[in-house]
Amino acid sequence: MIELFKMVRGISTIPLDSYFQLADGGRTRGHCWKLLKSHSRCDARLYFSERVVNRWNSLSREAVEVTTVNSFKRHLEKIRSKQMDFFMDP
Repeated sequence: MIELFKMVRGISTIPLDSYFQLADGGRTRGHCWKLLKSHSRCDARLYFSERVVNRWNSLSREAVEVTTVNSFKRHLEKIRSKQMDFFMDP
């Protein structure tokens, strides 16, 4: 999640568009940084990406619109203290 935050903010060496695509901003609820899910049953990298996209898209606007990595980490800590299953796979 932290690396995805860095990619969205442009502070990672990995470009966002190499793994993810932003959703059309006109139809999203919540924050404006929602990502499209790519469906694949074969590619492990894409399966990992889907799990990250689900969690990322469920974050609050407040969490994704912070400007620093440390602020984002604090938001993740708040989520973990209230909703531990957010970080667990079904």
